[in-house]
Amino acid sequence: MASVTFNQFSAKTSKVFDQLVRKTLIDLDRKLDERSPVGDASYWKKPAPAGYVGGRFRGNWQYGYGSRPVGELDVTDKTGSATTAKIKAGIEAAPSIGVHFLTNNLPYAQRIEKGWSRQAPLPHGVVGLAVLDFEGIVSRVAVEVSK
Repeated sequence: MASVTFNQFSAKTSKVFDQLVRKTLIDLDRKLDERSPVGDASYWKKPAPAGYVGGRFRGNWQYGYGSRPVGELDVTDKTGSATTAKIKAGIEAAPSIGVHFLTNNLPYAQRIEKGWSRQAPLPHGVVGLAVLDFEGIVSRVAVEVSK
C-alpha cells in the first residue's frame, strides 16, 4: 500500500515540477520580450537606413535546451509574438529536467543591456530586470501549478 502512495506522490510531484519549470521559462521569456527595445528611428541622430524596420533585437531571442544557441537570426519581430510563440513551442517540446537557455546573440545585445537604448532601463537592463523578477516569477508559478 505504501508503494502505491509513494508512486502517486512521485507522479504528482513530477508533473508539478514539469509545469513549474515550463511555465517559469515561458514567463521569463515573456518578460525579456516585453522589455526588449524596438528601434525607433525618429529618435536617432542619423536617418535610418533605407527599408529599416525595428524589432531585430526582439526577434533574436532564442531558446536552447542542453546547449546555448549560437549565431544571429535574420528576423525582425516588432511585436515579439512570433518569437515568443517559437520559444514557447521549444520549451514545451524539451524535457523539463536539464539546462535551458534564453539568449540573444546580436552583437549589440550587451550594449542594450548596458543602457545603449533609452528603452532599456539602467542600471539593470533587459536581462538584469528579468533576473530580479525571477524569484517572484517562480513563487507565483509555484502557487498556480500547485492548485
